[in-house]
Amino acid sequence: MNTHPTDLGGNLRAWRDRMSPSAAGLPERHARRAKGLRREELADLAGVSVDYVVRLEQGRATTPSTQVIASLGRALQLTDAERDHLYRLAGHVPPGSDEISDHIPPGVHRVLNRLGDTAVAVFAADWQLIWWNRGWAALVGDPSSTPPALRNFARDTFVADDNPTLARWPVTTLAGDTAEEAIVSDLRRATGRFPNNSRLIKLIDSLTAGSARFAELWASGKVGAHRESHKIIEHPHVGPITVDCDVLTDGDAELKIVILTAAADTEDETKLRLALLSGVSEAAHR
Repeated sequence: MNTHPTDLGGNLRAWRDRMSPSAAGLPERHARRAKGLRREELADLAGVSVDYVVRLEQGRATTPSTQVIASLGRALQLTDAERDHLYRLAGHVPPGSDEISDHIPPGVHRVLNRLGDTAVAVFAADWQLIWWNRGWAALVGDPSSTPPALRNFARDTFVADDNPTLARWPVTTLAGDTAEEAIVSDLRRATGRFPNNSRLIKLIDSLTAGSARFAELWASGKVGAHRESHKIIEHPHVGPITVDCDVLTDGDAELKIVILTAAADTEDETKLRLALLSGVSEAAHR
């Protein structure tokens, strides 16, 4: 078995061994034989098969795609330097300063895990969904059934077609046109930060061609950031819930941390808690 510490498999095994279940947001269980994460747990967190994790660690698979590498880096909560090393071990060039990052730094992961069952998701600079917790899946529906390439909030907002959406339950944005303008304005700001990013360019081209509303707003030239809005979630078990949607950003990477909460001491807060209790029972991180 190929487990030398300088190869891909050896590094993955070492990083998996050092990762505690609690740091990954998983429940601690007694009588664990694995020192860190089990292969099954890493596979679930990264959205790949257990067999593929085994083949990577044993050196029988040596050239994972950049998408798989990014998912493994997030699941293992690697530092920027470790993430770049992982890319090189897999034969890829690490993301440069003009590349949109799908990486979540360990410090941000710790903050996210301490939010408990609060409904939280993390989006990249182009509004690509890269992480969500159990609370998010319980409140708006688990996004894992949506193909990864379509997990984009801007696509959800402007392209009306038969593609599966991020929110499994109907969601109404109370801000209306203001929210649409904010998304477009934020994407324009991202083009200034990442002018040569191919994923962002393809997204804007697709939205411009597929949505007259997006094309109209894009032509306005506004630049800004999406910070907050208010939404009504038609939850199938507890009925409509009015929530506040706040967006926090993380430095140069332009990660967007989206938090859904309800006003304290209201019927909506009670419904939100019930929705979280009725939600998925296992971790929904990606």
